[in-house]
Amino acid sequence: MMAVRGSTLALAVSTVCLAGAVLAQQPATNVWSGVYTKEQAARGREAYAMQCAACHGETLAGIDVAPALVGGPFLNTWGGTSAGDLHERIQQTMPLNAPGSLGGRTVADIEAYIFEANGMPAGELALPPNAAWMQNMRITTQKPEG
Repeated sequence: MMAVRGSTLALAVSTVCLAGAVLAQQPATNVWSGVYTKEQAARGREAYAMQCAACHGETLAGIDVAPALVGGPFLNTWGGTSAGDLHERIQQTMPLNAPGSLGGRTVADIEAYIFEANGMPAGELALPPNAAWMQNMRITTQKPEG
């Protein structure tokens, strides 16, 4: 019995490591290539209204010390990072009155809404609910040529 549990644990660890290696090798995508769905952004709009708007404003423009999540200020802060970095920041530090209380899917939905508000187009696949799965999704300040 102990050998079976050990084998199962070893298989699970190997699978996780392999998945991480595959994700790390995937080519980089760009948030301008449609990394979220319209439905996801709609869910994100509702979650944002409940969890974020009191500090960041109804229009995502920021209030007092809460930064803007739209336009130049957002793109200057987050340009050159990944969607995974943004996901981690939101999940670990927001909302201010209950950091870390938002689940991965809710954070991905809010992130989709932020991307939509910044004019980034929707696509066919939803943002995943895990920051590690978004490390190769680059946030850039401008839509790439092409």
